[in-house]
Amino acid sequence: MKFELIGEGFICQGKPEGKRSAAGGSRAVALSNGELLCSFGRNSGLGVNDFAMGIARSKDGGLTWEEQGPIWPHLEDTYSIIGSISHSPADKLFLYGISIPIDQEGELFWSNESQGIKENKLFWATSTDQGRRWSEPQLLSLPIKGSAEAPGALCVSRQGHWLACFAPYNTFDPEVIVDRQQIVAIISEDEGKTWEHTAMLRFPEEHSGGAEAWIIELDDGRVLGTCWHVDHQEKQEYPNAFSISHDGGRSWGPTHSTGIMGQSTALAALPGGRALFIYNQRKHGEVGIWLAVVNPTDSNFGVESNEIVWKAQTATQSSSSGGHSEWTDFAFGEPSVTPLQDGTLLVTFWCAQPSGKGVQYVKLAMKN
Repeated sequence: MKFELIGEGFICQGKPEGKRSAAGGSRAVALSNGELLCSFGRNSGLGVNDFAMGIARSKDGGLTWEEQGPIWPHLEDTYSIIGSISHSPADKLFLYGISIPIDQEGELFWSNESQGIKENKLFWATSTDQGRRWSEPQLLSLPIKGSAEAPGALCVSRQGHWLACFAPYNTFDPEVIVDRQQIVAIISEDEGKTWEHTAMLRFPEEHSGGAEAWIIELDDGRVLGTCWHVDHQEKQEYPNAFSISHDGGRSWGPTHSTGIMGQSTALAALPGGRALFIYNQRKHGEVGIWLAVVNPTDSNFGVESNEIVWKAQTATQSSSSGGHSEWTDFAFGEPSVTPLQDGTLLVTFWCAQPSGKGVQYVKLAMKN
C-alpha cells in the first residue's frame, strides 16, 4: 500500500499568545451527509490546565474549515475538558475524554515531580444533530486509583456496546499508589448507565506502562487495542503494543509488540479485519507522522506497509531528547486517521513548527 498526498493545510491555527492560543488533540469523523467534523481542545500552551473543547466543520471534503465553539462555554473557568469525537453506526456522535477541575488560572495539569496528571474524571457526551448541539458532559469516576490519560475515541460496537480505554497515571499526591503497568478498557452495555472495566493491555516490565491508547472494532468483529509502550524511567525503548479481544472487549488476549518503534497510537478499521495504525516518529526514523496498514492476528501485528505521510521540520521545540517525560517540548503529536466516503484518508494532528502552529491536516489517496 502506498499513500499519495493530495492536499494539506490547517483546520485551525494557534493564536499568537494568550488564553486558548494553542490547539491540540484533534480527531475527525465523516458524517453521512458528506460533512467532516474535527474535535480539538484549545488551551494556553502545552501542559496548561485550561482546555476548552471546540469543533471545526468542513462542507467541501476538508478543503476549508469553519471553527465552531467552544462547546461548553459555561464550564470554561471551572473544568479543563479535552476529548475525542467519534460516531456510532447510527450516526450518533460522541465525545469522550477527561475533565480536570481548574483551581487557579494558569495552573498546569502535569507535574514533573510526580510524573503525574492532576486528579481527574472521565467524561462522555453525545450529539444527535450532527455536532451542532451537545449534551452536558457526563462524568465518570475512574474504576482504579490514579488519574486518566484518555486521548482515544469511544467506540460503539455493532452490538451497541460502548467501549473506551485510558492509561492510568500518577496524581499530584505521591502517597497515591497507581498500577501504571496496564491500559484499562471500560465497557457499557446500557448506553453509559453502568460500566465495567478490565485490563486491555498489561506490561510485565518493571517501571513500564502505556500512553495514548486507542480501541476499535474491526470489520470482522474482533476488537483491537493499541498504545505507546513507555519506560517511565526512560532507560529502555519499547515498540508500541497491541492486544485482541474476541468477546467485544470483555476479555483480552496477551499483550504483544507491534514491532513499530513509535510514539502515540490511533486506529481506524479497514475492510477484511485490517486496520490503519498511525503514530508519531521522533527518534527511530524520519521525523514526522507515519501510517501503517496492518492485518493483525492474536500474536502478530501483521504490518503490510509502513511509511511517512507528513514530514516534520523539527521533532521538538528545543533540544530535548523527545522522550515521554519531555512531552511538553514536543513539536507535533496526537495524529488520527479517518477513512472518507470517497476512499481517501484524512489525517489530523497538532503541530508547533517553524512554519506554523495549530491543528493541521493532510489528505491522502491509497494506492495498491
